[in-house]
Amino acid sequence: MIEGRHETLRIWHIPPMEHVREARPGPDGRMVRVWIAVGALAFAPALLALARVWSAVPYYAHGFLVPVFAGAAAYGLRERLVASATPSPRVWAWAAVLSVYGLGLASDSTSLQGLALVGAVAAGVLQLWGRLGVRTLAFPLFFLLFMVPLPGALVDPFIRWLQLLVSGAAVTALDAFGAGVVHQGNVLVLPNGESLFVADACSGITSLITLTPLAVALAWYAESRWSARFWIVASVVPLAMAANLLRVVGTTLAVQRWGTEAVLESAWHDLSGVGTFTLACVGLLGVSNLVGRRRDAQPA
Repeated sequence: MIEGRHETLRIWHIPPMEHVREARPGPDGRMVRVWIAVGALAFAPALLALARVWSAVPYYAHGFLVPVFAGAAAYGLRERLVASATPSPRVWAWAAVLSVYGLGLASDSTSLQGLALVGAVAAGVLQLWGRLGVRTLAFPLFFLLFMVPLPGALVDPFIRWLQLLVSGAAVTALDAFGAGVVHQGNVLVLPNGESLFVADACSGITSLITLTPLAVALAWYAESRWSARFWIVASVVPLAMAANLLRVVGTTLAVQRWGTEAVLESAWHDLSGVGTFTLACVGLLGVSNLVGRRRDAQPA
């Protein structure tokens, strides 16, 4: 029990007791609420821009849940945060945040606005609780980055590459079933001349982007070793791609069997997407369980 407690302290970087004794009183609840209200008002344009992206782009829909989870994680650390309170105003931090925010507003970049919002939260923690407070809330602050959409200039080429990768892999897998499917770019051509377009949603990008924050949260809370955390997060790539490949192959075979209208224009197609994501989640839990068993099997 003593060893486990020591490991917990190490993971969360609890400040030494001498720092706690020297710590100045932290902000009261009223001051924190005032800061939150002022921040929400100042960054309202960023919040609205983020909400529009989360609502419009399927692979960013998890953005609504990210601040909720990060807030819950921070709330669980509230006692440690109070113990480490050493308010440390930093003008340079606010200058950097406001510069990024201004650039994001001027260029209409949701990515920069979201990044500035996360930076503002971190700067607020630094202002109210100091560097030790930032260290205490390091994980929740980092997790907030998952609500920030990536720039289209980075995502769009990656999606096109995924589409070509999935199309080629699907044709290879379909050859084993004698399907006689060929691909032209990200288009699968069936023997009867019908063409199936591998859209963005079928490229695997949704599973990759959505599973990553889940894997990070699972790895952080389920494991204390960084190597184990790495393998849990790294497993997202093969799990997401394998599950999505099964979806493309299954959809193609279903179209050949029952026709395009019966498959692609029905609820079956949407349900297959849900099933793909569920399968990847189950695989992620399996990897976590496997990593945990290997940890338990190691000699103390």
